[in-house]
Amino acid sequence: MNPATTALVLIEFQNDFTSDGGTLHAAVAGVMESTGMLDKAVQVVAVARTAGVTVIHSPITFQPGYYEITDHPYGILAGVVDSTSFVKGTWGAAIVDCLAPQAGDIVLEGKRGLDAFASTNIDFILRSKGIQTVVLAGFLTNCCVESTMRSAYERGYEVITLADVVAATSAEEHANAIKYDYPMFSKPMTAADFTSTLGGGTVADSSRGY
Repeated sequence: MNPATTALVLIEFQNDFTSDGGTLHAAVAGVMESTGMLDKAVQVVAVARTAGVTVIHSPITFQPGYYEITDHPYGILAGVVDSTSFVKGTWGAAIVDCLAPQAGDIVLEGKRGLDAFASTNIDFILRSKGIQTVVLAGFLTNCCVESTMRSAYERGYEVITLADVVAATSAEEHANAIKYDYPMFSKPMTAADFTSTLGGGTVADSSRGY
């Protein structure tokens, strides 16, 4: 894998998902713990930065009142609104400290829905930088990660999903997406496999699988 043409996209590693006290943390905590995905994400990012991989953060944020979306949201966005999640300027919307952006990282702006390609300039950034391989990690396994995976695949990128660095609201949804959907639109890979391709050693495996 060529680090110069590879981007690691970190989707919604924000306190509302990742941290105790986050509005949606309880919903994903079980899967997070089962794979050790947050610790693995920290290790993957460290290896990626050292190797020269472009690191891109893709948070989702809304103004108080959620004026950027419909007055009558349904599905996953209804859950976001009802739980008052990802409000711009709040602790919950901030990227978790252990993955805080560093110099040279890119933080996308404008993500208001599931697919990171839909309402941001990520495609422009990737093509401007000559990126050919997009590596995905984050939340939710079967939602924003999967939506972004499908769009990257359709746009002709080589897509890698880090199957033990994602989490969903249930073990069943998580496993189903990885087993049936990920292989159709990406090359699923473990964190350890990915870092080994960069020559950065292996990521400690604290999980019970993915």
